[in-house]
Amino acid sequence: MTKSDKNKKEILLNAFVMNTPGHLAPGLWKHPRNKTDQYKKLSFWTDLAQLLDKAGFHAMFIADTLGPYDFPVNDPLYLVPAMTAVTKNLIFGVTASVTYEQPYALARQLSTVDHLSEGHLAWNIVTSYLDSAARNHGLKEQIPHDERYPIAHEHMGMIENREYTSLATQCARYTTREGKYFEVPGPHFCKPSPQRTPSLFQAGVSEARHGFGGKHGEAIFVGGQTPEVRVTVDNVRKVAAEEGRDPNHIKIIVRINAIVAAVGEEAKAKREEYLKYANGERALALFGGWTRVDLSGQTDDEDFRFSESPRVQSIVRRWSATLPGTDNLPWTKRRTVGVHKCR
Repeated sequence: MTKSDKNKKEILLNAFVMNTPGHLAPGLWKHPRNKTDQYKKLSFWTDLAQLLDKAGFHAMFIADTLGPYDFPVNDPLYLVPAMTAVTKNLIFGVTASVTYEQPYALARQLSTVDHLSEGHLAWNIVTSYLDSAARNHGLKEQIPHDERYPIAHEHMGMIENREYTSLATQCARYTTREGKYFEVPGPHFCKPSPQRTPSLFQAGVSEARHGFGGKHGEAIFVGGQTPEVRVTVDNVRKVAAEEGRDPNHIKIIVRINAIVAAVGEEAKAKREEYLKYANGERALALFGGWTRVDLSGQTDDEDFRFSESPRVQSIVRRWSATLPGTDNLPWTKRRTVGVHKCR
């Protein structure tokens, strides 16, 4: 192996899915070749996992949400043991929230599935942001954004302490773990799993998320395909170095939407075909779920770059950063929906 070969970085292929029909593609479930309406059948997931494994993909990343804005959505964790039983190398990243999941119960769930998957489990760590999720978990209102990350840091400390320590050691040192947000008096009563703690994924672009990802994350999921994404990556690696970690050990996963064909013209034709199934009303519903802003009452000509909602401004700014040459173009409701239908 030459020196140049040693310096080459491996591209990690990660499939982004959700336990729901039509993930991020409103209306595409009606396409005759689309099979996501079979999401309730285990064979749909085992077939998909085998396809990705055979193609050389490294991981399947399964998104999730705890608040209803997109129906229906099933839990991702239960899919993993079945998929690992029919694959050899694929890693399965499941989304679980540290906002509402209790450390004691979640540690047991993750350890169990890490055992059954023989160490092929990854955990996408999220903090929940939807008001509907807060209400359905017994809260009157959503936890403020900047408080969700201190909760997340404390949660991670308790999870990692339990999963890394052997059962015998925990029982011998029977001490209560008590913090500001959680109190866990008992030991973790699973045998330590192959990885102890699953591989840790983390997604997000806010400063709080940079700090959390830099401290805990092993793979960071970011959006955007322009040089500006480098700022996000540098911030995460900077935090990692400050935490005493090797910043180069963090893997960066960038989302792209690939349409594959033998030649470019065929791929463009496929895209136009897919867009015929796009549904603008459902795209508006997804946008509202992400931002908590209902755009149905907005005029078609309002420029969202100057919206009164910081959430709308933020998401439009991020989308603009992924589309070179659009910095000075207005982001109207029609254009926002049109771009989302293409994503």
